Amino acid sequence: MKVKNVISLFFIGFISFSSFSQDYYLHCGSILDTQTGQSTKNATIIVKNNKISAIKEGFVSKSNASDIEINLKNKHVLPGLIDLHVHLESEQNPKSYAAKYTNNEADVAFEAARFAEITLLAGFTTVRDLGGTGVNIALRNAINKGIAKGPRVYTAGKSIASTGGHADPTNGSNRSLMGDPGPHEGVVNSPEDGVKAVRQRYKEGADVIKITATGGVLSVAKNGKNPQFSIEEIKAITTTAKDYNMLTAAHAHGDEGMQRAILGGIKTIEHGTFMSEETMELMKKYDAYLVPTITAGKEVAIKAEVEGFYPAIIVPKAKEVGPQIQSTFAKAYKKGVKIAFGTDAGVYDHGKNGKEFGYMVEAGMPTLAAIQSATTTNAMLLGVSNEIGQIKPNFFADIIAVDENPLNNIKTLENVQFVMKNGVVYKNL
Repeated sequence: MKVKNVISLFFIGFISFSSFSQDYYLHCGSILDTQTGQSTKNATIIVKNNKISAIKEGFVSKSNASDIEINLKNKHVLPGLIDLHVHLESEQNPKSYAAKYTNNEADVAFEAARFAEITLLAGFTTVRDLGGTGVNIALRNAINKGIAKGPRVYTAGKSIASTGGHADPTNGSNRSLMGDPGPHEGVVNSPEDGVKAVRQRYKEGADVIKITATGGVLSVAKNGKNPQFSIEEIKAITTTAKDYNMLTAAHAHGDEGMQRAILGGIKTIEHGTFMSEETMELMKKYDAYLVPTITAGKEVAIKAEVEGFYPAIIVPKAKEVGPQIQSTFAKAYKKGVKIAFGTDAGVYDHGKNGKEFGYMVEAGMPTLAAIQSATTTNAMLLGVSNEIGQIKPNFFADIIAVDENPLNNIKTLENVQFVMKNGVVYKNL
């Protein structure tokens, strides 16, 4: 009898606790519809658990004493932003090239956790991490478990390169350390290697696949533009990635490597620095997206002027590539190439991702289109367009607020004042 009473009291207490769960009532001065560009004035977003429950006209009072009202009445509210190109494990500095020989995996993990929180507080509630050591997979898991603070992460784990290519982890090593890394380490030299490398990434827990289709700026190698995969190798990679429902991306500066990536089935081209008009037409034909990373281009050009910041072999590449990215983006957008928002944060300081918006608008992209590239477009590419990228009932409660209407001043997105991700407030006024 006593046991039954205890059980009854437990369930009564559980039901009572559940019925008084804490909801949020966000009183918003305006809410931007990222699909239409229209704003709803003076409205309340009601958040239950981790989702948007309802959007009501006017400033609705909370239902229960335990609920929380948040005053955003003089703010402009929009969905959390999505960056499709970041590197959460690192942040470029003069010691970066030595760090891979001195840092342990735990050192990388602690820094990555800090960079993830900085990114979240900048208003980016979802990111695609396009390559690290594999710590990025553990970081994603820690964020999902609530152990670490950060954005929702879709990660490539380790990028896939060819021997000596941009993401070969032994570039710049002396010969005793260079070895001969293979598919397990993300280095391939045949279609068969490509298949194995994708399956290895899947086995390790990656969400997406990234290849380095051309040389790169920051790798310790002379050429930043040459193609580094055959079309057959790329097709093997993209076909296998499709089997596992993994979005594919290709780092590419040089035009020939870009064309091979597009013809090989890659969905997003990262950087696109020396893209020709012919390649722009291929992008349109094959429904590929350009992720411009203008901020990274600007920053590497600036840092190349600082003596000793980069190894000498990198400086001429940075000076050539950096100033070109924004003008290529302008031409590609005008030509009708589809654009997805991505910044290459980690090449420059994390948390400055919002600068990309200003550069995009400066190059001729309308403000609404720039915002859409970081919300509805990126949500669609990640396969979660019914979950994030908009403020709508039943979507995840990823919500940010800024001081000004971003349609009037896009640079306000560089100074986000309020951040909620998955129904949890991480930054408040």
